[in-house]
Amino acid sequence: MNLAVSILYSLAVLSLLFWLYFYLGYRKHRKEWTQQVRQWYPEEKRKSFISKWGDKFDEREGAQKLRNKLQSANLGLLPSEYIGILVVGYLLLFVVFFTIFNMVANLSMILPLGIVIASHYLLFYFRKNNYELRFNEQLAEICRLLANSARSGLTINQGIDLIAREVSAPAGPEFSRISNELKLGVSLEVALRSVQKRNKSRDFNLFIATLLIQKKTGGNLATTLDTMANTFEDRKVLTQTIKTMTSEQRYISLVIPIMPIFLLLIMNNVIDGFIEPLWSGFGLVILFLFLGVITLATLLIRKITDIKV
Repeated sequence: MNLAVSILYSLAVLSLLFWLYFYLGYRKHRKEWTQQVRQWYPEEKRKSFISKWGDKFDEREGAQKLRNKLQSANLGLLPSEYIGILVVGYLLLFVVFFTIFNMVANLSMILPLGIVIASHYLLFYFRKNNYELRFNEQLAEICRLLANSARSGLTINQGIDLIAREVSAPAGPEFSRISNELKLGVSLEVALRSVQKRNKSRDFNLFIATLLIQKKTGGNLATTLDTMANTFEDRKVLTQTIKTMTSEQRYISLVIPIMPIFLLLIMNNVIDGFIEPLWSGFGLVILFLFLGVITLATLLIRKITDIKV
């Protein structure tokens, strides 16, 4: 009897060990499958009801224009997420104006709305070419990688696949899209032109023209790309130097409109009714003149410091 119990106990332990072995192997394979599926389908569906509303909003035609603006500004946000940030920002500003700066309810509702609307347009105005700038900063690295791949005997398609794996965003995902289109049989020119719709800068146009001409006529592609890489790097250094020299002026253009408004709100918090004269006829004239001068000064400083290379 004891022998039978010992055998059964041993078999149970052995079965448990086998089960643990196969279970751990299954977990390992499942993890590999999950990673592979995430590579094929990187965008996972969101589950909450708020996220479902956001997905429905993102699928609307009106959200496509906002999506293009966000991409052009190099903001990794969905249209629904961006609208949600604006709504939360409006509520926070309302609380700040109403509780901290002791402003009346009507004014606390109107001013944050104006600030949010102005911030929306100013954001896309100051970052309208940010995507192109970030993309163009990576062109020198892209030319180097493509030149090295050409020297090692790889084709242009294989070089583009290498760039898609090695280069970070925003250029990396774009070249990954080009690589996938080439694997599906799309011509190189059509694949490059599709990216050109999102990046219309002269540097990228030069890069596309060089690749297409070299592919049609032949020649030493590696030498040409090395020359382009040196040119892009020199321009990048010059641009960074100009940005460093004009950084003080650019920060001044941000401080000028913020400081007077902040001081005005602080004084209103210290002295009750300090800003009430601004809502009279003469006060409104002074207010609009003040806002106009501040806006003009900010735009002039930004325009002067925006030196094109």
